[in-house]
Amino acid sequence: MTWEKKMPARPVVAVGGATGAVGQEFMRVLHDLDFPASRVIPLASARSAGKKIPFDGCGDVPAGELEVREMTPDAFEGVDIAMFSAGASVSKQMREAVVGHGAVMIDNSSAFRMEDDVPLVVPEVNPDDLAWHSGVIANPNCSTIQMVVALHALEHMAPLKRVVVSTYQAASGAGAAAMQELYDQTRAYLDGEPFEPHAFSDQIAFNVIPHIDVFLDDDSTKEEWKMVVETKKIMHHPDLGVAANCARVPVLRCHAEYVNAEFTAPITPDQARAAFESAQGITLNDDPAHNGYPMPGLLAGCNDVYVGRVRADASVDHGVSFWCVEDQIRKGAALNAVQIAQLLLP
Repeated sequence: MTWEKKMPARPVVAVGGATGAVGQEFMRVLHDLDFPASRVIPLASARSAGKKIPFDGCGDVPAGELEVREMTPDAFEGVDIAMFSAGASVSKQMREAVVGHGAVMIDNSSAFRMEDDVPLVVPEVNPDDLAWHSGVIANPNCSTIQMVVALHALEHMAPLKRVVVSTYQAASGAGAAAMQELYDQTRAYLDGEPFEPHAFSDQIAFNVIPHIDVFLDDDSTKEEWKMVVETKKIMHHPDLGVAANCARVPVLRCHAEYVNAEFTAPITPDQARAAFESAQGITLNDDPAHNGYPMPGLLAGCNDVYVGRVRADASVDHGVSFWCVEDQIRKGAALNAVQIAQLLLP
């Protein structure tokens, strides 16, 4: 069953989890893209209800302060688009209320990504999948988003056969408390003071942790599993071979990835660079002789996926290797969701 309700040209937008890091980024992106909202309603838990948060305005909503409302089932009455970043359990709890009130839920959690009737959408890659949504649209995992944007730019030249990715993921991917832990541990380490990890499984300062999310029965992590299954769903490629290795690094914001992609026919590095340069949502920065390559410490707040270090992978017949960086709070979460919302407009 597909969604048959018509979206107004100037919809009412609710932001679930508006006081969190990604929720705040939703608000900034709505402003930056001047999304044509008639109203913007920030929603959060009962303890945040009544709080005033700044908003720079968009559409018919002027700049000023917006009052946070408690997220209850009744809060979605009159809402057209509900963008969620409040955790999977909250999304599952509120799904029926959102859809029942006639709103479309764009959900940033992992709650619905692999459900058959929920499209998993990256606008640069599979916008046509929005045609069959039934009230819920899932935002993919942040690490998956940046990889498929880059892979999609190449796949029109030859079908993909296999992908191997190694991620270097920022502390902010684990939330505000994790960012603070990186600050605190770094100070303690430099001052020679003892510290204990809380937000992470191990020390994050001056360290790399090859462990994101829980371990599964095959000794991979859930983060790695997400990249495998989500890539296949988004790219409509159920037989694609995908191997993922995910690590947490002591970077505050922006995820980085090395990707080795094998194709069924040759793609030269120059052809790959040309494809990246002309692709939507990608900035090519590939001049290694002059230290020209994207780095996570320099790209916070950027919208594009940045690609560099493009070269042949000589270990396979038709291989291309590249490095890519994305602000995972921006394109990896809030921006991707608002771009989906833009595609829903008449």
